[in-house]
Amino acid sequence: MTPVGETPSSVGMWFDPICPWAWMTSRWLLEVEQVRPVRVDFHVMSLSVLNQGRDVPEQYQRLMERGWGPVRVCIAAARKYGDHVLRDLYTALGTRIHLGKQELGPELYAAALTDAGLDPALAAAADETVHDDLLVESHNAGMKPVGTDVGTPVIHTDGPDGERIAFFGPVVTPAPKGEAAGRLWDGVLLVAGIPGFYELKRSRELGPIFD
Repeated sequence: MTPVGETPSSVGMWFDPICPWAWMTSRWLLEVEQVRPVRVDFHVMSLSVLNQGRDVPEQYQRLMERGWGPVRVCIAAARKYGDHVLRDLYTALGTRIHLGKQELGPELYAAALTDAGLDPALAAAADETVHDDLLVESHNAGMKPVGTDVGTPVIHTDGPDGERIAFFGPVVTPAPKGEAAGRLWDGVLLVAGIPGFYELKRSRELGPIFD
């Protein structure tokens, strides 16, 4: 927890509700909040926006077509209530999508909005393009500092020297808890804050472990 009188560092995470790896990272960041002086603010990026015009496998393309719905709902909710509602709305959406394995669609969106204490009528935004300019704006704000050859999760935060840094990842499963979450945060900040450091990777042998 943040000591009394200490201002927490601002951490921004850009998510797409349909991405299981972003969900894992978001749950880790909520753990980090409990053991390090940080405050996470959630923002919307869109895999559907990212992959527009790209040659992707047919199955993934179908997912991208359905993926417009949840990000449009998130943007509509943020437009009506403010970005702060994205924390609870993302949790509500992710719980139903990743833990409940519910199908994307109006029923899921309305239920998640209700879970977050928001107007369930905003579920209709899933099929509307009226806020797509705001969606693209939010997406670009998150992705511009890291480039377009990565997806989500994307994190922006203050580096060890106080400069704002941005990076993709970490991709981790299961999400570390307690002090283990804090140690991972310390390590991520250390490497991401080094000028010229770009990549640390190994083959992924496990799928998302939701617990």
